[in-house]
Amino acid sequence: MFKAIAAASLATFLLAGAAQADSPAYTWTGYGLNVPGSGKCPTYKMTIDVTVVGNDVQGRFQQEGRPERNFKATMGADMKFKTTAVVGGGNKMDVVGSLKEGASTIMLDGYCLFEGKLTKK
Repeated sequence: MFKAIAAASLATFLLAGAAQADSPAYTWTGYGLNVPGSGKCPTYKMTIDVTVVGNDVQGRFQQEGRPERNFKATMGADMKFKTTAVVGGGNKMDVVGSLKEGASTIMLDGYCLFEGKLTKK
């Protein structure tokens, strides 16, 4: 009985790991854009990672020297997503992205504007 349970648990773990490994993953690293009133934004380095499982989009972003933040969204039929992420002090950033083949992009807009082309990991 124990062997059957252990084998079933191992199979579930391996299948879940394989499904996660097949999930598309994207990344972008760059600096804030120099827009009017942006102040120090062009000196802020940001890394954004996005993973897709089915229609669920999960992301994390981290400005160099600051805590990691996360977001979740649902992919639309047009391969686009939009959500809001909470950052320090209760402030928010709009997160907008597109995962169209050959045109994967991401934008964070809040205290600064970060925008770039996502590349597959």
